[in-house]
Amino acid sequence: MLLIPAIDLKDGRCVRLKQGDMDDVTVFSDDPAAMARTWIEQGARRLHLVDLNGAVAGRPRNESAIRAIVRELADRIPVQLGGGIRDLDTIERYLDGGISYVIIGTAAVKNPGLLQDACSAFPGQIIVGIDARDGKVATDGWSKLTGHDVLDLARKFEDYGVEAVIYTDIGRDGMLTGVNVDATARLARELRIPVFASGGVASMDDIEQLCASESDGVEGAILGRALYEGVLDFRLAQARADELGGTREDLGEVAPFDGAYEVDASNGSEEADETGEAVQAARPREPAVDGGAER
Repeated sequence: MLLIPAIDLKDGRCVRLKQGDMDDVTVFSDDPAAMARTWIEQGARRLHLVDLNGAVAGRPRNESAIRAIVRELADRIPVQLGGGIRDLDTIERYLDGGISYVIIGTAAVKNPGLLQDACSAFPGQIIVGIDARDGKVATDGWSKLTGHDVLDLARKFEDYGVEAVIYTDIGRDGMLTGVNVDATARLARELRIPVFASGGVASMDDIEQLCASESDGVEGAILGRALYEGVLDFRLAQARADELGGTREDLGEVAPFDGAYEVDASNGSEEADETGEAVQAARPREPAVDGGAER
């Protein structure tokens, strides 16, 4: 399972919100590029960026900070970006500027034709972000709740050709209350494309529960406040996810994590390309019979 540190950008700084509230902000760094470097040093294999101002304004607002992060990464790991992306020109500019994947959220709901066109023009590089509360989709930086059902929209977007779905439970985002594993796995079982969990990941137990849903199609998780507040250690979390992923396939059951081992960080960068490529080349799965992100 791929764990992805999030860098949420507001006014050029790295912040976290609670439940998407732009007025409930905690600033964690005035230097987002330095924060990106920190996550690479800790073994991150992909980064998740969100332009929070852009999500609300409907157009990019933190491009300077985004460019600085891309320069810092220097193509070492893939970067996915959402927030305020509403047209093909913006998508093309970001991809040409070094972003690996563009996340479309609000625009996918309000203008599905844009999503179709984007998937056709930039195959393999478009991820859709579905932000929801109680099974209903939210848009416009989470400020508006629609009547759209999560599963219905996800199936439609899959037909358009999106690379993956990021599912965010906005009732849990930034609250450290635990990820909504059941809803995420339920969504993943109904799709053939990868689903990434977002919102509320707060402990190693959450990581283990998500890993148990990997066979359902939950292929990764976006981590935010738990990392920034030191509740979750990224190195240990990714190592545990790697252990469970390999163990489940090859060795059967494993004991619960007790935090009593050291992680050899020397192989983090060595595995980065393999993991990134594996996630990019999503393998179709047969749907079973019966869930960040761009905001």
